[in-house]
Amino acid sequence: RRAALGSMEEEWGVLMFFMNRKGDRGGRGGEAEKLIVFGPKRNRRGAELKVMSGVETKSPGTFTRGIREKTSSEKGFDTDRIVFKDDELSYALGKQGTTRKKLEGAAGAILQYVGHVAFIAGTGKERKRAREYVTWLLAQRRGSVTITNLGSRDDATEMHIPENCKGWVTGNRGSELRRMEEETQTYMFMALDERGEERLIIFCHNPGSKVAPHGRMAAERLVNEMIQEKLRDDGGRGRGGGRGKDSRSPSRRRGRSDSRRRSPSRRRDSRSRSRRR
Repeated sequence: RRAALGSMEEEWGVLMFFMNRKGDRGGRGGEAEKLIVFGPKRNRRGAELKVMSGVETKSPGTFTRGIREKTSSEKGFDTDRIVFKDDELSYALGKQGTTRKKLEGAAGAILQYVGHVAFIAGTGKERKRAREYVTWLLAQRRGSVTITNLGSRDDATEMHIPENCKGWVTGNRGSELRRMEEETQTYMFMALDERGEERLIIFCHNPGSKVAPHGRMAAERLVNEMIQEKLRDDGGRGRGGGRGKDSRSPSRRRGRSDSRRRSPSRRRDSRSRSRRR
């Protein structure tokens, strides 16, 4: 038990331990144990939700029985709730929780699933981002998603991908997008604009920089490198690269990154084409 608490303490930067309160029902000898969490408000809430998630897994309904969705109007720190349907939870969670962690990191909020309920903690702006990201994720199960008015957002970069490069950039069932998301801690998918034209949108609260390994600019660099690689393999057919545009700034020049690591299958495919030529 101490090891589990120690792991959460390290993750959230808090101090946690159990205390006994005499006179309360339950526990041993008429005593009930209470878990105490010390630390800043945001850190305490993150640790609390992590504990709630674990308890709910072992004892369903402990924290979620009769619970309803909630959207707070508080601009400061607060918690919203989204109730998932049975077929939505596994999709929103992802393998070993990778999808949940991706949305949490890109939104800059605390996103924890307690049973079938998503708890979103953060400022009003952070919670709104997380709710939108979850909504768009679930909408992709039903088909293409349309997102307009990106110019009013400060968390998005859109890239127009050459038609002959789209499959290469996204990968088999989105595998390359998932790889770049994990590497740069962003959320990326193809979406339609108001004219019905498809483009790639990179979402993240962190804009990144020309040298930082994380954020929207880092993801944009990786995408452009994939486009250039595909165009070289195709003999230069198509446009010269993706046209990236930050939602809050004009188009900018993009440097190349030495940190990009292609998946093994892509490396094999590239070597095979070189031998055939």
